Amino acid sequence: MAKTKPGKKDLDSYSIKGTNKVVRQIEKLEADHRNNVKVRVRWYYRPEESIGGRRQFHGAKELFLSDHFDVQSAHTIEGKCIVHSFKNYTKLENVGPEDYFCRFEYKAATGGFTPDRVAVYCKCEMPYNPDDLMVQCEGCKDWFHPSCMGMTIDEAKKLEHFLCSDCSSEDETKRPLNSFHVSPPDEAKLDCHYSRC
Repeated sequence: MAKTKPGKKDLDSYSIKGTNKVVRQIEKLEADHRNNVKVRVRWYYRPEESIGGRRQFHGAKELFLSDHFDVQSAHTIEGKCIVHSFKNYTKLENVGPEDYFCRFEYKAATGGFTPDRVAVYCKCEMPYNPDDLMVQCEGCKDWFHPSCMGMTIDEAKKLEHFLCSDCSSEDETKRPLNSFHVSPPDEAKLDCHYSRC
């Protein structure tokens, strides 16, 4: 932790005025001799605030951890949120109003992302958006959007079995009841360069 300037003291927590919420250790909490509390923050950006804007695969609760640091008055804090890793967010049973996720780091000056490639799914070759329902093929284990397979979301939710065309049997009698057959993807699955998706 950086040294505190003379006349200032480091704090472990700060209570948000008008609430019962306590902020603990952002990047740094500091109070001067008049008890004016300042916080050093590292900003998260929403997709629409980034160069290039929001894309189809961005989740409604997606944030980008930026390289933008700032010092602000603690009075500007409105509340708290919990930023999960993408993997942990997708495992949440109940997503609350304070839950968000981050899978990219963002360079505010250049608009660059780390990582700059992510896995793609479905025949539309889009990265996974946790807000969109996908169905998994029992054969190849790949994931597909119902709309890309000609299904409604209601039809997809009722499925007990799903096989893509590459995995379905030529013999229609061997296919399980309540399954869905789809046409093959137009081209092979590739990684998505963030800048092109």
